[in-house]
Amino acid sequence: MDLLRLVAFDPEDLAVISAHLQDSLLRVGDIIYLPKERRFAIQTFRYDWEAATPQRRLTCMHFEHVKAVRVRGVDQTNKDAVLNLLAIAFDERDAPSGTATLIFAEGGAIQVDLECIEMQMKDIGPVWAAESRPEHDDQPQAERL
Repeated sequence: MDLLRLVAFDPEDLAVISAHLQDSLLRVGDIIYLPKERRFAIQTFRYDWEAATPQRRLTCMHFEHVKAVRVRGVDQTNKDAVLNLLAIAFDERDAPSGTATLIFAEGGAIQVDLECIEMQMKDIGPVWAAESRPEHDDQPQAERL
């Protein structure tokens, strides 16, 4: 499969990107908020749901027009901690502004306040075999990067 590159400008676009990023693994140290540039970015290890065999891809995503970022349930001091991204939700307030919420397994979340939705996701490099297909039950299965 070719490298995937998607752009979101509205909640429907963001839902498509959320589906592609479901079960992405990321390190806390690979999350960055650049307030002067008004950008929030993450490097992930995306599970490729469309591949014939279980695999992960190095993928980056970023939001533009960011007004603020709030973190809940994520230890920001442990840069090597691995988070499992379950979904990205959007709560529109005073259109086109609103809040994108990155929802992680184990209850963590990051809220990104946006003037408007302008988000990009892009596969940027290596592909490697994943040990297994992610499962969604009460006891999430651990998976090595």
